Amino acid sequence: MIAIIDYGVGNLFSLCSSLNSIGAEAIVTPDPDAIRRADRIILPGVGAFADAAEKLRASGLDQVLLEEAARGKPVMGICLGMQMLFEESHEYGIHKGLGLIPGRVIPMAGYIPADLKVPHIGWNPLIIKGDKHPLLRYVEEGDCVYFVHSYFATDCTDAVIATAEYGRELTAAVACGNVMGCQFHPEKSGKVGLSILKAFCEM
Repeated sequence: MIAIIDYGVGNLFSLCSSLNSIGAEAIVTPDPDAIRRADRIILPGVGAFADAAEKLRASGLDQVLLEEAARGKPVMGICLGMQMLFEESHEYGIHKGLGLIPGRVIPMAGYIPADLKVPHIGWNPLIIKGDKHPLLRYVEEGDCVYFVHSYFATDCTDAVIATAEYGRELTAAVACGNVMGCQFHPEKSGKVGLSILKAFCEM
């Protein structure tokens, strides 16, 4: 069973429906005990980093997530949920992340060419890095996924398993042991996104 952490941030039920469509048992829950009983955990998220981090900590679910990750349970962050896995974010100040993956999150503005719009919204092909990670086992080089973001992860080279091009190469997916993340939205990325969720379910 997959627990999708409900801390008041993210399009949780769309993600749950996508998992159900591939035959996975998934629940959206704020219950620490249910999260502990789950075989895998997904941390979703949309919006501002500081607000989301505050909500997660206020719920106490940050500690549950850290404990379960330390036990070796597969964890995946999606979009802002992926960004929160890092050590810190520079979104309107410097804010502490969960520290499960070394690195930081910085603005795209000033990094990508000035003529490109921020936020980055749209479909982009994945560039697979190194040996294909199990999360991407069903993905082929150039398969397209759907992004909506204004910030991206950096200083995390060892964890990067895929990038995407938007004026410059940006981190698209990461993995550090049993902790993984997708900057894009698998639940909005058609068959490719469902294949990534399927691979996560098989871990």
